[in-house]
Amino acid sequence: MQNVDEFPETLIRENPGPVRPREPWTANLNYLIVGILFGIVFVKAEIISWFRIQEMFRLQSFHMYGVIGSAVIVGMLSVWLIKRFQIKTLSGDTVVFHPKQFNWGQVYGGLLFGLGWAITGACPGPLFAQIGSGYLGVIVTLLSAIAGTWVYGYLRDRLPH
Repeated sequence: MQNVDEFPETLIRENPGPVRPREPWTANLNYLIVGILFGIVFVKAEIISWFRIQEMFRLQSFHMYGVIGSAVIVGMLSVWLIKRFQIKTLSGDTVVFHPKQFNWGQVYGGLLFGLGWAITGACPGPLFAQIGSGYLGVIVTLLSAIAGTWVYGYLRDRLPH
């Protein structure tokens, strides 16, 4: 298992930015508010609906494809704007995009992720919105996702990358 305190040498060299003082805990209130608003949007758009997700995987409805396609377009446009105008974070940090290399582990991981999404009707973001909406059975899915993440971290060095 890889020690989380150790960073690859290339990562340390590529991002030597200044060490910022730790933000006060109240700074997390901004993230909490954005998260709550994001959850409300998920609920109102029916993104957390297990039935909508099942419709998507059965190719019966365009709803989720439209939502996901819109998110991809917004993400692409956002990255382009950040790079074009060198937009910084709210705390003034430069946004750095590291190049990604293809490996087959991404395909296997994506297939497992999609299988879990199809079975449970939730990916990591909607999990919290579903729990916040009162679907407490989804706590089992959340705990399973945490366990899966832990297993991946434990087996990471033995998996194809």
